[in-house]
Amino acid sequence: MTLPDLSAFDAVVYDLDGTLVDLRVDWNDTARDAAAVLRDAGVDADSLDLWKMLDAADDAGVRDELEREIAAHEREGAWVSDRLPLADHLAEDGVPSGVCSLNAEDACRVALDVHDLSDHVDAVVGRDTVGTYKPDPEPLLHAVGLLGSAPQQTLFVGDTARDAETAERAGVPFCPAAEFD
Repeated sequence: MTLPDLSAFDAVVYDLDGTLVDLRVDWNDTARDAAAVLRDAGVDADSLDLWKMLDAADDAGVRDELEREIAAHEREGAWVSDRLPLADHLAEDGVPSGVCSLNAEDACRVALDVHDLSDHVDAVVGRDTVGTYKPDPEPLLHAVGLLGSAPQQTLFVGDTARDAETAERAGVPFCPAAEFD
């Protein structure tokens, strides 16, 4: 695996799950437990995906409780996560590096610690770090700011269309993780 030429960038921000590590989260169990939180608050969540559940939790005033439930599953998955080959380049990229993830910040930190990556990551922004989550540009721009870089001088590496959309909306160059070979 070879990295693209990073000399044109002042910083690199990586997505976490599917890019640096593979969290072992049973998303069906997570959704079932999240729906139970919403049902307890009087919300019918049977037809909602996790992202719509977060919106419904805001409306029902149970966002913190729902975040705790989802984050608990993510932390469990982080403890038993698999390190992906791209993670090996964190120490080699030569520029400040950050993480911007849809996962809870503390789950990101667990995964980074488990795989001895924390010393190579200068900023971590999770779903719950700022008031919005990807594909809203705010989390990525927050990570860029924490790294002391500018959007156009930062590369965002991710594995999903949501990551690409986030980068586009933030004005940050994007590289699919799959192209790092």
